[in-house]
Amino acid sequence: AKLKSFAAKIIQLLKEWTETFPYDFQDEKSMKELKEIAHRITQCDEENGTVKKIISQMTQNLLMTLSTRSQYQEIREKFRQPVTDKGTILKTKPQSTQKDILSVCCDPLILAQQLTYIELERVSNIYPEDLMQIVSHMDSLDNHKCRGDVTKTYNLEAYDNWFNCLSMLVATEICRVVKKKQRTRMVEFFIDVARECFNIGNFNSMMAII
Repeated sequence: AKLKSFAAKIIQLLKEWTETFPYDFQDEKSMKELKEIAHRITQCDEENGTVKKIISQMTQNLLMTLSTRSQYQEIREKFRQPVTDKGTILKTKPQSTQKDILSVCCDPLILAQQLTYIELERVSNIYPEDLMQIVSHMDSLDNHKCRGDVTKTYNLEAYDNWFNCLSMLVATEICRVVKKKQRTRMVEFFIDVARECFNIGNFNSMMAII
């Protein structure tokens, strides 16, 4: 009875650990240790197999989380381009094909909503371990130690880059317009977009626009 009670607590610990810090189990060594512990725990409840089902579901969820985050990282890397390449592409395009933001979306509310979707997608990929990584990195700087063994997750960096990209987009869209009246209209449009972002509660996009 004591062994089963202890096993239940270990299962709860592993469940919370794998859900909160899945990146701790991304290498083969840690995953092997997890499987070994899981195998020992399942032996405590071979009669009805309840523990085995819980362990199996936990492992499946962990592998799915790691796979999803790995795919997200790969997609993000594909879309990461040097600034020089973007400038070259813009210069080689004919002037007629270079559309401004108003020709794509002239409704401030719709643009604010789309920006919010992007914000939520970026935020949903930030996990506690991303914050812990910053703390451990700052600690290593204070102690003058190298933390080369820590795997970067890049999620906070991606969120920060999105803020900078939106700011540059707004500045570019305003500055590329030649006529003063059109530039004034563009400024007013982005003010309206920022106001709609504020109404939605998307303060990050609002600050990027400002």
